[in-house]
Formats: sequence, structure tokens, C-alpha cells
Amino acid sequence: MAQPPVTQSSSSLLRRKRIEMPSDSEGLRRVLGPASLIALGVGCTIGAGLFSLTGIAASENAGPAVVLSYIIAAIACGFAGLCYSELASMIPIAGSAYSYAYMALGEVVAWIIGWDLVLEYAVGAAAVSVSWSRYVSSLLGSWGISLPPRLLASPFETVALPDGSHVTGLMNMPAAFIICVVSALLIRGVSESARVNAIIVVVKLAIIIAVVAFGLPYIKTANYVPFIPDNTGTFGHFGFSGIMRAAGTIFFAYVGFDAVSTAAQEARNPARDMPIGILGSLVICTIAYVLFSLVLTGLVNYKDMLGDAAPVATAIDQTPFNWLKLAVKFGIICGFTSVLLVLLLGQSRVFYAMSRDGLLPRLFASIHPTWRTPWYSNLLFMVLTGALAAFLPIDQLAHMTSIGTLLAFVIVCIGVMFLRRSAPDMERRFRVPGGPIIPVLGIVCCSAVMLSLDGLTWVRLAVWLIIGMVIYFAYSRRNSHLAKDA
Repeated sequence: MAQPPVTQSSSSLLRRKRIEMPSDSEGLRRVLGPASLIALGVGCTIGAGLFSLTGIAASENAGPAVVLSYIIAAIACGFAGLCYSELASMIPIAGSAYSYAYMALGEVVAWIIGWDLVLEYAVGAAAVSVSWSRYVSSLLGSWGISLPPRLLASPFETVALPDGSHVTGLMNMPAAFIICVVSALLIRGVSESARVNAIIVVVKLAIIIAVVAFGLPYIKTANYVPFIPDNTGTFGHFGFSGIMRAAGTIFFAYVGFDAVSTAAQEARNPARDMPIGILGSLVICTIAYVLFSLVLTGLVNYKDMLGDAAPVATAIDQTPFNWLKLAVKFGIICGFTSVLLVLLLGQSRVFYAMSRDGLLPRLFASIHPTWRTPWYSNLLFMVLTGALAAFLPIDQLAHMTSIGTLLAFVIVCIGVMFLRRSAPDMERRFRVPGGPIIPVLGIVCCSAVMLSLDGLTWVRLAVWLIIGMVIYFAYSRRNSHLAKDA
């Protein structure tokens, strides 16, 4: 049954969409239980953040204390996850955080978060594709196949040649290639069932368990000393500030757990299942990340991981198990491919929702007559994400993704508090306990991690948001369906 609308603001910038809760007969079938939701969260979360950024964060920021960084990031995610649960149980519709903001905080905030989600999904997909490229290169190298080094790195990276010399990269061709392949699959129509997702989750967790179990006997305890390296005198380079900077970097590893919130309308009992799904997947991923990072920094000294986008492959090379090396590399590549599918799928759906509301040209809401997919959105992000993957290094991509995700989490936490005041009588199948305490803690923790990121990342975010606001005032504000209705 439709719920009463939120009171409209007199300002066109803050006009809000009507909040409606579709009935079970009008919406999707409620078929997902807690186990399926946990599998969805784990399947979307474990990816490049764990298999690639652990080494980068350890070598550049935290050393072996990257373990603590994972725990700090998980705490911030936990507060945001509870807020996602409340909003998802109230507003189980397409668009996720974009839709929540449109109905809670107004059109201009919705635009900001929708534009910001490009950093989470499109730039995140670019980062994953860079890791995919490195692991494919490592796997092919195991078979005696070598790809040209300059076609495996961006122009901002140097690569080693067989003779020991170093040259500047040209472009990461395999990363751009996999973006094009996955985008083509999405245009043709790719559907993933809960059973297929569960299989992928089993494969990913098996990889982590294998690395931990077979790597433990080969750990060198000397690699843990010092556990927290002394700060070099620069903020973010080891010490406590390095732990916080690493938390911001590897926050990318938790991108995807919020995908559980988009399945609220398909949960059998949202009040019980949504928090179990979100927090359960978060707990499982955190435990896996802590164990994995402990073994990884024990097998390879953190100083030797500098610039290594495939640290797991490097760590496995420290063991005598040749079969494990091939199995882990192949499994990671398969896992990365599934994450790319989810990220690019999510990005095209967010653009579809924004176009459907009139904030973007109708072109991006066009559905292919045969394949029934928003193929123009897929084509746009195939070009955009492919270019980012080809010409930017993974650490910069990860920082951009992390700050975009953190900003989305902050806005979601604010939305929970705002809707409690503006729509207090609306049904909440799940309510965050403790009044405003958890949303405030979510805002504080996510903001603290954001502030730990480097200044250049903030500059990029500011430039990206300025570009978005120019587009909003030049096109979206007057073409919005709410504007035309008014």
C-alpha cells in the first residue's frame, strides 16, 4: 500500500519524490532468506580490494598493521550497514542510495549521490579490471606466455623489462579488454541466480582458506617486526595516521556489501533477514580479510609489496605448491570477472533510474528492443571505465572509489535521521536501535576515514562533484520530472 508522501519543500533544489511501499503482489517475489542474502553480500564484496589493495596499503601506509585498518573500515561499514537496512526496509525499490536520497533529502542531494555512485561503481570496476590484468599476466607467465610489459601498465607507472631496465607504461590493454567483454555481455543480458552466486562465493572463500591454510607453515615472523612501523614524518606514511590512511585505501574492499540492501523487496522477512544479511556478510568478510592479510604480510615483507597489484600471486610463489599457484590465480580471475559484472550492472541501473526521473537524457533510460537492457548506459560506461582502466594506476582508482563510497554512506546515515523526523509514521520493518546514536557514529566514522585520505583524492572528488553540479544546473534541474509536474 502506498505510504503518505514526504512534505514537499518550497525549494526546487530540495523537492522530494513521493515515498511508496509496493505491496507484495505489486513487487518482486520474497524468496531470499538470510543465507542467500549473506551469499549475495560476500559475493559482491570479496574482490580486488582484498586480493590487490592489501599489498598496496601495507607497503605504502600501514605495514603489517593493515590488519587493524581492515577492522576500522569494518566498524565504519557496520554503522552504515545498519542504516542501509532501515532505509531498504522502508523503500525497497531500484536505485539504492540514490533513491533513498531523492525521497529523504531532496533532488539536489539525490543528484550528488547518484553522480557520486559513478565513483563507486564505474571507477571501482576500473580498479578491479587493473587487478584482473595483473593476475592474467601472472597466470600466463606460469605457462610461459609473456605479454608486452608496456601494455600492462598505465602511463603513470614504470615497468621492468627482461633485461632489468625500466620503461614507462603505455596503456593497460588487458584491463580495457575485459571491461569491453563484460559490457558486451551485459548488453546482451546477463542474469545471475542465487545458486550461481553461491558457487562463486564458495570459490572465493575456498581461495582464501587455501592461502591461509597452506601459507601458514611458510610465514616468516620477522616480517611482522615492527607490526606498526614508525611514521616517516609524513601523514599517512605508517604509524597511526598510516593505519587510518590504509583504512581509507582498503575501504574499497568493502564496496559491494551494501548491495544486500537492494534485495530488501525480495527478502522473505526484511525486519529479520536484512540486518542478518548485511551484518553477516560484513562479519564473514572481515574475518576473511584479517586472516588473509595476516598470512600475506607474513609470507611477503610489506616493503617488497610496493607497487605490486597482484600480491597474492607473489605470496603463493613463496610456497612449493605449484598446483596451488595456478588454482589460486585462476580462481581470483574468475572472482574478479564476477565482481566486474556486478559493478557495471549496478552502474548502468543507477544511470537508468536517474534518466527515468528526468535527471539525465532519456537516451540512458532506453531499453534495447531485443535484449531488454539499458544498452546506451552500458556503452557509455564501457568507454569511460575502459579509458580509466587503461590509463590510471590502481592505487589512484582505489582512492577515488573509497571516497565516493564513504560519501554515499554518510548521506545514507543522514537520510535515516531525516526520515525519522519528516516521515515518523511510515512503516519501518527494521529500525536501527539506539535512536540517533548509530547514524551519528556512522557519519563520524566514515568522515574520519574520508579525512585520512590524501589531499589529491579530495581534489579529484571536488572536481568530479563540480562537474556534476554544472550538469545538474545546466540540464537536470529543469528537465526533472518533478520540475515538469510542478
